[in-house]
Amino acid sequence: MTIKVLIKRTIMESRSTELHLLFVKLRSLAMQQDGYIGGETLKRLDAPGESLVISRWQSIDDWTRWLVSKERADIQGAIDALTDSETRFEVYGN
Repeated sequence: MTIKVLIKRTIMESRSTELHLLFVKLRSLAMQQDGYIGGETLKRLDAPGESLVISRWQSIDDWTRWLVSKERADIQGAIDALTDSETRFEVYGN
């Protein structure tokens, strides 16, 4: 069963350039993972600074392997250090 992972973050505008580079790196690495289908990044229009990534995976197992990988965790740690709040993950399937 394919899944979608909603990744929600609050971003300070003053850190947007640094964060953008980390997001590009994270997406680039995700694209190399087994089971990764694709993703998109959205900015919330009625709440500046909030963003949403919709990541699509072949299975929950593929997502979980990526979620717990050291390379993802290292970049996520750098992202969390630059954001206003902790990144939130929500997993959906049909």
